[in-house]
Amino acid sequence: MFAARATGLVKLVGLCLMAGVLVAAVLFPVVGGLGLASNRAADTVDQTSGELTKAELPLVTTVLDMHGQPIAYLYDQYRVPVPSEGIADTMKAAIIAIEDKRFFEHKGVDWQGIARAAAKAGVDGETSQGASTLTQQYVKNYLAFVVGKGSEEAYEKATEVTLGRKISEARIATQLEQKMSKDEILTAYLNVVPFGNGAFGVGAAARTYFDTTPDKLTVPQAAMLAGLVNEPSRLNPGSDVDAAIKRRNTVIDRMRDNGAFGPDPKVAEEKAAEYKATDIGVVPDLKLLPNGCVGAGDGPVYGFFCRYLVDYLEKAGLPTEELLRGGYTITTTMDPVATRAAKDAAMQQVPKTQPGVANAMAVVQPGADKHRVRALAANRDFGNNADAGQSAYSIPAEVTKFGAGSIYKVFTAASALERGVTGIDKQIDVPKTYTSKVYKDGNKPYTVKNAADYKEKMTLTEAMAQSPNTAFIILEEKAGLNNVVDMAYRLGLRESMQGVDWKGDPLKADGSNGPSQGDVYKRDNSGSFTLGAGPTSVLELSNVAATIVSGGKWCPPTPVEKIVDRNGRPVQLKEAPCDQAVAPEVANALANSMSADTKAGGTAAQAASNAGWTRPMVGKTGTTENHWSVAFMGATPQFAGAVMTFTDGVAPQVICSGSPPRLCGTNDAGGVYGGQVAAPTWFNAMKVIHEGQEPANLPPVEPRFR
Repeated sequence: MFAARATGLVKLVGLCLMAGVLVAAVLFPVVGGLGLASNRAADTVDQTSGELTKAELPLVTTVLDMHGQPIAYLYDQYRVPVPSEGIADTMKAAIIAIEDKRFFEHKGVDWQGIARAAAKAGVDGETSQGASTLTQQYVKNYLAFVVGKGSEEAYEKATEVTLGRKISEARIATQLEQKMSKDEILTAYLNVVPFGNGAFGVGAAARTYFDTTPDKLTVPQAAMLAGLVNEPSRLNPGSDVDAAIKRRNTVIDRMRDNGAFGPDPKVAEEKAAEYKATDIGVVPDLKLLPNGCVGAGDGPVYGFFCRYLVDYLEKAGLPTEELLRGGYTITTTMDPVATRAAKDAAMQQVPKTQPGVANAMAVVQPGADKHRVRALAANRDFGNNADAGQSAYSIPAEVTKFGAGSIYKVFTAASALERGVTGIDKQIDVPKTYTSKVYKDGNKPYTVKNAADYKEKMTLTEAMAQSPNTAFIILEEKAGLNNVVDMAYRLGLRESMQGVDWKGDPLKADGSNGPSQGDVYKRDNSGSFTLGAGPTSVLELSNVAATIVSGGKWCPPTPVEKIVDRNGRPVQLKEAPCDQAVAPEVANALANSMSADTKAGGTAAQAASNAGWTRPMVGKTGTTENHWSVAFMGATPQFAGAVMTFTDGVAPQVICSGSPPRLCGTNDAGGVYGGQVAAPTWFNAMKVIHEGQEPANLPPVEPRFR
C-alpha cells in the first residue's frame, strides 16, 4: 500500500510539474529575449494552427465511366467529409461524453482535467483521465493522418510521450480555439479521426458499419462509433462483438451522466438501459469501399482500363500519390458496352485460364481533335491470381514483348504512297523470293520468301489484302527504311518506337539500356522491320487505325473526358497535342488501300464472313514468322481497334491453331495466323460495338494516289 501511494505521489508531482510547464509554455509571450528559436517555434505553431483551420483532408478519388457510373475508387484514406448539420446530435453528444465532457467549458487545454488526473494519480496511480481535450486530439490526429499521411513514423511522432510534444500540442490547441468555434472544431475532429476497418471520419464510419449517413445515427450506433475512437483495432465489431458492445455501453453510461438523455435521472436511466439492450446493429458484411483498379463495377474487366488511366495521369501531371489523396472525380472515356464486348470476344477465342496464351483488344474512337479510348480488355481478368486467369499487367496498353507481324506493312505502304513510289491501283512486283541489295542478314544477303503462291504482279490494294512479303521488302527499299520507321512513329507507334528498347523494356532515364527500338532498326539497317517482329502495343496499334481514318490526324489515346477537383474545379492535364501525322490525302489513300482485307482473297475474309460483317472498313492481319504472336488492326470511320494474341508464359512458344489455341513448343507447322484468332476477336467485338451506328463509307481517293 505504501509503495503504491509513493508511486502515486511521484506521478502527482510529475503531473503538477507538467501542468506548470504547460501553463508557462502556452501563456509565455514571444519576446526578443527568448531569441530566434522561440520565434521559430511560435511561427510553427501559427502555421500549423492555420493549416488546421483549412483542413485539406485526404479524400477518395472516384473514377467514372463515360456515362458517369463508378468503375473504381482510389484512396489512401476512405473519408466522406460532412458538415456540422450532416452529423446527428447523438454522435456529437457521444464523442463529447466519452472523450471530453468539459469540451464546451475549456479553451483548448483542460486544466481542471489535468488537476483531476493529478489528484487521481495521488490516490491510485492512474494518469489516464483528463490528459487530452478533443481540440488536442484533433491536433494530434491531423498531424498523424493528414500531415503525416498515416505513416507509422508520423503516428509515433504525433503521439510520443514527451513534454515538448505536449507543449506544442497545447499551444496549437489554444490558438485553434481562438480561430475556430467549438462546433467547427468538433466537426473537424469527427471528420479526421480513424474508426477502424479503413474508415476515416464519421461519414465513412457510418457507411462502413451501419450503411447509413451520419445525420441518421441512433444513440446506440453513435455510441459504438464514439467508443471505437479509443482503440479501433481492439474494439473492432467485425472481430470482437463483445468488446465493442461493452465499450458502446460505457459510452451510453457516460452520455447519461453528461445529461444527454435529459435532466430526470430516472428517465435517463431507463433510456440508457433501453439503448444498452439493443443488438450491436452492425451490417453483416461491412460496407468497405473497394480500393484500387479492382474496384467498383466489374473490376476484373475494367481493371485494365483503370491501370492505363493511372499510368496516363502520372505522365500527364497528376501523380498517383495525389490521386490517392486529392478527392478528384474523373470522368473517363471508357464505354462499358464496348469493354464488355471486347472482353467476351477475347474470351470466346481464348479462355482466360488457357496457359500461356493472352488475347488482348483495344478500341479507340477516331476524331480530329481527340482519340478517346473506349475499351481495353483481354481474355485474362485483371488481378493478381495467375492460376485463376488473372494478370495485373496492362496487357492491352503496355508495349508487349511481341510483334504485330505484317501489320507493319501498313507503314511501308504509307511511306511509299507519301513519297510517290506507288499508288493504290498501280501494279507492284511480287516475286516468289527476293534477295535485297540494300539489307543484310548479318554478313549474308537478306533473302525473303512468301508464305503462299501469289501473282507475279498485283496492285497495292491487293498486296495489302494478301500480304506477300517480297512486295513490301521491295517497297521498303524504295521508300527508305528510315522513312518507314519514322512513319510507324508518326501514325501512332510512339512508345513502341521511341519509349522501349529492342526487347520491349522501357528506356531508363539514364539511357543505359538504349537505344530505342526504332533507332536500333535504323542503326542496323534491318529490312525485316516491315515484317513486324518487334515489340508492339495493342493500344498503339488501335490508335494507328484511328489516325488513318481521322484524315491522318494523330492524337494521344486518352482515357480522360474531364477531371474536377474536390471543389468541382476543372483540372487541366499536360496531354500531348494532336498533330497531322500525314496529309489527309495520304491517309485517305492508305485507308482505301486497306479496304480489301475482308473481301474474297483477303486474309481476314473468312473471319469477317463468319461474323456477318458487311460494313466498309480498313483492316490488316499480322503473323510473326515464329508464330509467337498474331494480330489484327482495323477501323471504320466510327471506331478503330486492334487485337493481339501472344504467348505470355514464362518461355515464349509457338501458338498452334485449335479450339482453343494452345502453346505447342517450337514446331511452327501448325502455327496460328492473324486471320484465325485475332481477326475473329475483332469482328465479334466490333459487331456489338457498332450496333445502332449507320454504316459509313471510306473517304474518296485523290487521282494522284491511284
